[in-house]
Amino acid sequence: MVLSSDPGDVDAGASTSTDARGFHLWDQAEEWASFSTPLQVRTDQAGAAALWESQVAVRGMHCAACALKLEQALSGIRGVVSVQVSAASQRASIVWSASLTKPSQWMTAALAAGYELLPAMQASAVHRHGRKEARLALWRWLVAGFCMMQVMMYAFPAYVAGPDEITPDIQSLLRWASWMMSLPVVLFSCRPFFSSALRDLGRRSISMDLPVALGIAITFAVSTAATFEPDGWWGQEVYFDSLTMFVFFLLTGRWMEQGLRSRTAGSLESLMQRLPDHVERLLVSGGFERVTVRRLHAGDVVRVLPGDAFPVDGTIVRGDTFADEALLTGESRPVARAAGSHVVAGSYNLSAAVHVRVEQTGPSTRYAQLVDLMQRACVEKPRLALLADRVAGPFLWMVLAAAGAAALFWWSTDPARALMAAVAVLVVTCPCALSLATPTAMLSSAGALARRGVLVRQLQALEALAGIDTVIFDKTGTLTETRMRLRTVSTREGVTSAQALQLAGVLAQHSRHPVSSALVAAAHDVPAMPDLPELESIRDAREVAGQGLECSLPTPVGGAVQGRLRLGSARFCGLDSPTAGAGRTLAVFLSDDAGWLARFDFDEQVRADARAAVAALQAAGLEVRILSGDRQEATSRVARHLDVAHAQGDCTPEAKLAQLKNLQRQGRRVLMVGDGLNDGPVLASAHVSVAVGEAVPLAQAQSDFVVSGGQLLILAAMLAHARRTMRIVRQNLCWAALYNAVCVPLALAGLLPASLAGLGMALSSLLVIANASRLARMKEAH
Repeated sequence: MVLSSDPGDVDAGASTSTDARGFHLWDQAEEWASFSTPLQVRTDQAGAAALWESQVAVRGMHCAACALKLEQALSGIRGVVSVQVSAASQRASIVWSASLTKPSQWMTAALAAGYELLPAMQASAVHRHGRKEARLALWRWLVAGFCMMQVMMYAFPAYVAGPDEITPDIQSLLRWASWMMSLPVVLFSCRPFFSSALRDLGRRSISMDLPVALGIAITFAVSTAATFEPDGWWGQEVYFDSLTMFVFFLLTGRWMEQGLRSRTAGSLESLMQRLPDHVERLLVSGGFERVTVRRLHAGDVVRVLPGDAFPVDGTIVRGDTFADEALLTGESRPVARAAGSHVVAGSYNLSAAVHVRVEQTGPSTRYAQLVDLMQRACVEKPRLALLADRVAGPFLWMVLAAAGAAALFWWSTDPARALMAAVAVLVVTCPCALSLATPTAMLSSAGALARRGVLVRQLQALEALAGIDTVIFDKTGTLTETRMRLRTVSTREGVTSAQALQLAGVLAQHSRHPVSSALVAAAHDVPAMPDLPELESIRDAREVAGQGLECSLPTPVGGAVQGRLRLGSARFCGLDSPTAGAGRTLAVFLSDDAGWLARFDFDEQVRADARAAVAALQAAGLEVRILSGDRQEATSRVARHLDVAHAQGDCTPEAKLAQLKNLQRQGRRVLMVGDGLNDGPVLASAHVSVAVGEAVPLAQAQSDFVVSGGQLLILAAMLAHARRTMRIVRQNLCWAALYNAVCVPLALAGLLPASLAGLGMALSSLLVIANASRLARMKEAH
């Protein structure tokens, strides 16, 4: 991340006008809101959010130095607070002040630096342009390959002929032919290198294209001088064959690297581009009109055809089908969805056309929230990637210095060899492999996890996950099913079961805990109390994390209930009698000022895959523990069923946090798995955290991973995949370091021809990308 160091430094001197590109169209608040999120950090005088975080796709980047250059260009804009750019995912996150700048200003500044920014929702336009650029790159590669073969044919006689076997006129003819065939390579195939280098020089910055362009220009200039003046200072030898081979190998590597990178980051990108652009909306007349998804509103009815993604969250009002909800729920098999069933945006309609009534659109959908998590992960730079990026800039200056030193060292003995040694150093020393080693592997891994229903909120967490040795589970809603069934209701004299359920339901609706959801559902099935409408207006309801809920009753209810109403554990309700905590089921209590009001017993079922998940983690060498706010008896019962030796119940959020800190002081690397409000502090403090199922927003906000659908068995596979990811990252870093350690001394010694230097540079980045692409397929844990 680059922080703006001088907010007064305005970079408005872009050569291309804003209006020419239409950037000014994004300066309206309703337009930038489509790709930006308001940050509740500071507000202007009108009360509107003054800071926004925009997610944009970047066009024109091809190396880590490009990302650094773009960050520097944007951080100089007045009003831009911070910038984070990822070369691997081709995306950027920009935090800016709406009172000091507008999107058109930083978009124009990026264009002046040679890069075009497009809103994340227009990433499809980037892909279309990418395909166009890929075709042009293919033509450049074909021209370089054809010309290289011709030049090699002309150069071959000089390699095999003996002294004086080639007459001067034939030698001159072959040189002129080689020069002619090299012109298309330099003028057409090498154009991207020269354009980028000239922009760098104009901005007094440096990227990987500058050493490459210098190497090409020096080689062509020396060879041209030898061709035009055979008897001059440089007339002894020409290097058109080395030049064309170098360019061909470099373009080959970049073309293949771009393809591999697209597949690596594209697996994650495709998950973020699921929604259709248009949809068929039902008219009053019974017909359909085709409209953009942005024009849909709650209450509209749309028709979704087989093979299309559901564009909104809604309810099926006509038709039956099967849906693929793997990304959103983790369910790998098609799920039956009949009339009346709820469907979620981003899932696929598999079998039949259905009509869906719109309930949530745009940012309100579950899919939009997941996409926001993935977009943030795409631009985040892991610790190793940040280190590599910091090294890349100084490394390039060292390359130029080393090339100059090589030229000076050989100049006195052989000027031609001096220049070729300098060219070899410029070409062979490539920081791209070092900079791409970590982010490509991380993005590929995140894409594989996303296809299995696991969303990576922080790429850095993959590195931490690989090193954990202890797993702590919450119990309720994590190891047990989120849907609970009310078994029995016990009440004190004078209070009916229906009254107790109605009172508990009014209070429980202020919480997302699984028990609260079960109470609310049960309360709907009993007749309403006459004075319930007054209770519905209660506004002082408060949830005490890990303990329960409480509120004040405005008036006595049913003539028997009054004062402070509490719902939760026996301790929270002030019930210390032995009967209050007895029973094999999950018990929740209701009390008022007079004491105990009711007890609700729930059947608590352990998740079907919990036992297998715990066994897999233990088989991987991890210690598994359970910390729960529920009674010790219920917690111990679940622990015995799962063969977990360490389990502690009756834990407040503070007690959970204290247990975690104690383990960390012992040197343990802890993974916390939870889903509730009381898990927020411990999720934030753990080395790695996972929110499972329909976790509350706080749990998701504090977690590193979000596992949709509550699939626990995926945890062991996540661990194995993280360890495999770090092995590949280390392999990539070792290769990049070894490549430079071997090739740079050879180039400095003048023992590495420019053609082989170009081949080595291309293969170094290509090998890193290819190795990282192996992570696109996630192996199962055994």
